[in-house]
Amino acid sequence: MALQLDKESLCCSVCLDLLKDPVTIPCGHSYCIGCVKSRWDEEDPKEIYSCPHCKQTFTPRPVLVISSLLADLVEALKKTRLHVAPADYATPGDVACDFCAGRKLKAHKSCLTCRVSYCELHLQPHYESPAFEKHKLVGTSKYLQEKYCPRHDEVMKIFCRTDQQTICVLCSLDEHKGHDTVSAAVERNEKGRELGASRDKIQHRIQDREKDVKVLQQEMEAISRSADEAVRASEKIFNELVGLVEKRSSAVTEEIRSQQKTEVLRAKELKEKLEEELAELRKKDAELEQLTHTDDHVQLLNNYLLLSHLSSSTDCPRLNSHPMKYFEDVIAAVSEARDELQEILNREWLKISLKVSAVDVLLPQPEPKTRDEFLQYYRQITMDANTVNAGLSLSEDNRKATVMREKQLYCSHADRFTDWLQVLSSKSLTGRCYWEVERSSGGISVAVAYKDISRTGSESGFGNNEKSWALGCFDIGYHFRHNNIRTSLSGPQSSRVGVYLDHKAGTLSFYSVSETMTLLHKVQTTFTQPLYAGLWVYWVGDTAQLCKLK
Repeated sequence: MALQLDKESLCCSVCLDLLKDPVTIPCGHSYCIGCVKSRWDEEDPKEIYSCPHCKQTFTPRPVLVISSLLADLVEALKKTRLHVAPADYATPGDVACDFCAGRKLKAHKSCLTCRVSYCELHLQPHYESPAFEKHKLVGTSKYLQEKYCPRHDEVMKIFCRTDQQTICVLCSLDEHKGHDTVSAAVERNEKGRELGASRDKIQHRIQDREKDVKVLQQEMEAISRSADEAVRASEKIFNELVGLVEKRSSAVTEEIRSQQKTEVLRAKELKEKLEEELAELRKKDAELEQLTHTDDHVQLLNNYLLLSHLSSSTDCPRLNSHPMKYFEDVIAAVSEARDELQEILNREWLKISLKVSAVDVLLPQPEPKTRDEFLQYYRQITMDANTVNAGLSLSEDNRKATVMREKQLYCSHADRFTDWLQVLSSKSLTGRCYWEVERSSGGISVAVAYKDISRTGSESGFGNNEKSWALGCFDIGYHFRHNNIRTSLSGPQSSRVGVYLDHKAGTLSFYSVSETMTLLHKVQTTFTQPLYAGLWVYWVGDTAQLCKLK
């Protein structure tokens, strides 16, 4: 403690650092000569000077003489490396001492009477001098000036519940007269209880969210592990498929080469026989030619019987002169196998993709409430011309369907609806999707369906089976249809219907869209396949159009 006092006695209370060229003024306090000179130079020029610490006054201005004793002590302290402990300086965000010159210390208390904040050093006169007995010390505050009424310059100790603001006593007798007022302390206690209740709620939410964060962290790790395992397993399976294809490829190559060898050998043997016969025929032809040129009648007659007799021909059928097909049928068969395999992979890929997209965390996103929130999931949809009934005409880039009096000339296709005036979208819908349909007067059905819905018969109508869900929209009302069960609905009439699909969550919602959105019907189920948007238009001249929103 003595060492600490020595350190403090060797500090200048103005700059709060070790004394530099120390001087002692008549009251006994010591300062850096530069610090006390600067302070006295700033004082009111009335030939009255005061101690910065104890405020004792001197007339005339004392003569300053450097204290060699203090200077030696400071040097000795420096040599022994017993430096003064770092001061508790104020940093951004702290309440600084208003009385410190230069670098400021943290404030220890604020005085409501002085309206300033003091560090512990500059606060001492408030404890020691009777002149400060009636001063009100409070905890440090950055908003000291805000405690005073801007009109009356009085401390605001009253709270006006009528106007929900703090006021001073004079305000309560003036513009707040007759209002419901209480002391600021009373209101503070009440608000404190409310804050306590709010904090309890927040603490509970914090605990819940901490649990959720922990669960999500665990789920993230589980998802990553599962994804890594799925990648490894799928790579292994696809490598097996690739290996199987390569194995079959090698087998086909081996069979082709074996058949090639067999057939080439047969052709070679036949070629050798034909060449032998050809040589014999040429020899015979030369002898006959020579015989025809002889003048000796006896010789010609004697040799004729021998030379004119031909040996039997090789047992070989005549070869076709037109081009032969050798292994072209093999190429066609392999191509057909490739096409069938591609079709299988494409069909199965939709199922695989649906399983991948079905992966979701435990805390799904909330369902949208406003139209702007729905539009975040807007999906631009076009209709598939291969599915449209011949009674419908598509226009507006295949987004508008119109019932025609005469049947349209469409090519035959297995996906085309034949019994109802319907059409399906060209692409499937998974995840979260939103779209809107604008209708003319009359009636339409806005639907979603699996791709394998029947295309013929009464059961092919949207809502007449378990593979489709349809909202019927008419001038007189609405109805919902699924699995051939019809449910009448009520709701505001509108020419526009909004559809929100959350495939993963298994929710399908239909809305009447005008200036506001009104829920007409909501389905909660489990979708086992990708869905396609559908339109069913009922009467000649009626139209249904998929809206282009962005």
